[in-house]
Amino acid sequence: MKKRIFFAVLGLLILAGVLGGIKALQIRRMIEQKSKFSLPPEVVTTAIVQSDSWGSTLTAVGSLTAVQGVIVSAEVSGKITQIAFTPGTKVQAGDLLIRQDTASEEAQLRAAETSTALAKLNLDRYTGLLAQQNIAQSLFDNAEAQYKEAKAQADSIRAIINKKNIRAPFAGRLGVRLVNLGEILKEDAPIVSLQALDPIFVDFLLPQQHLGQVKKGLPVRIKTDALPGQILEGKITTINPEIDSATRNMHVQATVANEQELLRPGLFVNVEVVMPTQRNVIVIPATAVLYAPYGDSIFVLKETKNEKTGQNENVLNQQFVKLGEKRGDFVAVVSGIKEGETIVSTGAFKLRNGQAAVVNNELAPEFKLAPKPKEN
Repeated sequence: MKKRIFFAVLGLLILAGVLGGIKALQIRRMIEQKSKFSLPPEVVTTAIVQSDSWGSTLTAVGSLTAVQGVIVSAEVSGKITQIAFTPGTKVQAGDLLIRQDTASEEAQLRAAETSTALAKLNLDRYTGLLAQQNIAQSLFDNAEAQYKEAKAQADSIRAIINKKNIRAPFAGRLGVRLVNLGEILKEDAPIVSLQALDPIFVDFLLPQQHLGQVKKGLPVRIKTDALPGQILEGKITTINPEIDSATRNMHVQATVANEQELLRPGLFVNVEVVMPTQRNVIVIPATAVLYAPYGDSIFVLKETKNEKTGQNENVLNQQFVKLGEKRGDFVAVVSGIKEGETIVSTGAFKLRNGQAAVVNNELAPEFKLAPKPKEN
């Protein structure tokens, strides 16, 4: 019985040893295969790191305001008898907008004109008599005063009639109509918005430390979400003479041409003031950067000798960089790269440090400082 148990245990031990040996041999072969395995080279597009001369700019957030803008309102009370404008159209200075009821004033004007005419006849008669010294000077003075008073009364009525014929104070574009025909307008009641849109002002603030750099006549570039992809240009026309004591900012105003009236008052814009000085920068395509929370990096292409094959091959070397200003398709590099180095221009997110690469620039995109995307 004991012999049977002994041989059974011995058999199990031998079987376990054989299985362990087979498994160890399998693991060894897997390790050898893994050590010999290498990922195929990654196909990449490349770009040469270049230096460029960029003009210095000051950036700010601005708002558009009309050169002339007003809410046309009633000066005197009265009933609307005619609406002479179409909302949203252009008008010239002096064009009639609203006519109020002037029947009462016109009747008063006819009476005042009759009184003026009579006073003028009396004045002319007394002028002749005074020249002949047939009346006293006091009678002539009284006739002259009556004539002037009657004329002033007629002029006052005409002024009221003119105020009830409301006209455009300047040329511009009208907004939404705020009144209706037959409505009784009260004094200062709004009628319609009138805005002169070409040119248009851009108001923005700059820190006080730039006071010595910002001059009248400097060019500005503006961008807005309302006109994606478009850059409009203008010039600084006014710099406020005082600095805001609360924010220590100076108020700057630029003027921008707006012939097509694409810009409207109240619109939010990004402003760049183009300074006259130029600076040399190292630039790379923005698509070459691998953005990450711990730091931005790029992949530099370096030629090394493969120890296994003995042949030269391109290897990707990941380098961290400090980025600066971005313009168009390019971004400036403050540190971490040198001019003349070859970097991967696209697809950095799928690469890894030390990976072999094959260059194919047939489908490489064209990078521009001022790209203009095509409309689909």
